Amino acid sequence: MPAAIPTSEPPFLTAGDTWTWTRSFPDYPASSGWELSYALTSSTAQVAITASASGDDHLVSVAAAITAAYTAGDYSWQAYVTLDAERYMVDSGRVTVRPNLAAASSGYDGLATGDPTAAEVQIEGRALKYFPILDLHKLRYRLQAEVANEQAAERARELGLDPRRYKIRLMVD
Repeated sequence: MPAAIPTSEPPFLTAGDTWTWTRSFPDYPASSGWELSYALTSSTAQVAITASASGDDHLVSVAAAITAAYTAGDYSWQAYVTLDAERYMVDSGRVTVRPNLAAASSGYDGLATGDPTAAEVQIEGRALKYFPILDLHKLRYRLQAEVANEQAAERARELGLDPRRYKIRLMVD
């Protein structure tokens, strides 16, 4: 039994797989002649996809033989509908195209090969790529020490101790 066809753009796609999903835009039904297209772009590649009509819906289906040539990476996409001279953007987003590991001619190590999907993160518009593991360990230990110092200072405050001043009491028999 085939899997259900998604009704929105997947966040992850794999090169070499068949890509399929449907979209419904009540104001732009495929049955009235509206055509849905996608423009995907990354730092190294551009992809154009055109959907076909499936009743009022728009059916996106890209053959595995075509996606096999796509470059792995993070893509921004825009979806737009056209009819005659009219064109409207109806959605946009991001998608990660994963590499086709079955087509790899040798072992795959994303960090060693510089695959941008292997060591990249984007948070609130800021991107971080290829952060060395050793540097991550150093950062972790530094942050752990900072937290431990803050916790020790908080405990000292709770006990009424001045961390700059230590009291020593000698007991003599």
